[in-house]
Amino acid sequence: MGGRRFRGLALVAVGLVAALAVGACGADEDSGGDAAAPAMDGGAAREQPAAGGADRDQAAPGGTGGADLRVDQRSIIYTGTMQIRVDDVEAASREAVTAVTAAGGFVGGDRRSSRSAEARAVLTLRVPADKFAGVIDQLAGLGRQERREIRTEDVTEQVVDLDARIATQRARVESARKLLAQASSVDELVRLENEVGSRQADLAALEARKRRLADLTALSTITVTLLGQDASTAEEEADLGFRSGLDGGWTAFRASARIALTVLGAVLPFAVVIGVPLWLLLLWRRRRARRTPPPGPGAMPQPGLGPMPPGPAGPADAPVSAPPPVPAARSGP
Repeated sequence: MGGRRFRGLALVAVGLVAALAVGACGADEDSGGDAAAPAMDGGAAREQPAAGGADRDQAAPGGTGGADLRVDQRSIIYTGTMQIRVDDVEAASREAVTAVTAAGGFVGGDRRSSRSAEARAVLTLRVPADKFAGVIDQLAGLGRQERREIRTEDVTEQVVDLDARIATQRARVESARKLLAQASSVDELVRLENEVGSRQADLAALEARKRRLADLTALSTITVTLLGQDASTAEEEADLGFRSGLDGGWTAFRASARIALTVLGAVLPFAVVIGVPLWLLLLWRRRRARRTPPPGPGAMPQPGLGPMPPGPAGPADAPVSAPPPVPAARSGP
């Protein structure tokens, strides 16, 4: 009876030991799997940020703030200058205006001089910035392009700075207005009103600069000069030599002659109206002086005339002659 009980207890103990051993093995396997899983997850996590960083580097080149460096998000002012030699200046001018109008722009200035082959036209064209290159190519096809100059100015930093200053100035204006509403004395009210006016003036100046930059960046400027076949340019070098000197001298002589004739034409009316009567007066006085006889030696000086000139002096020791006798009065019969 005791032996059976002992064997039953031994079997129970063996079963408990086997159950504990199986549980320990399962725990080891689970712990190993759990340890491997975080390792795999950690590797994937390390690879994922690396891939994400590569994607960010590819999407935003240039580091942080790379989106601001994109060309289509920058504020750039385009300015172009062209000189084109054409057969018909008027026709080419009409085609240029049509091209600019079709692109959504307008003509900002038009200066022309029509002299057949020496005609010249200077057009100032304003076109949208995204159509700038296309309009330049269309204008170059109007004739023989002699000169082209394209300038760009990046004003992105100025625009960003103006935006920040405008926001700050608006906040200052609002704070000054709040203080103005809380003014308790006349002196404080006057001082705050002056401060609000000064801040509003600064804000208006900043906003005007912002609008100017926005206009220059939205609409590009193209200055095109259309020349006839014989029209000269100011950039052509002057020729040297006898013929060039002769041409220059003849041109200067003709210009001087035109100036002299112009002055003569301006003076001639005054000479006729004033000079002719004056010349007649002088001629009359000369004739009158010739007709008047000179006074005799015993003539009394007339009033208004100067003293009579002294007669010729005789010798110093000559006797003084007595006055002529006065004839006696004749008595009557």
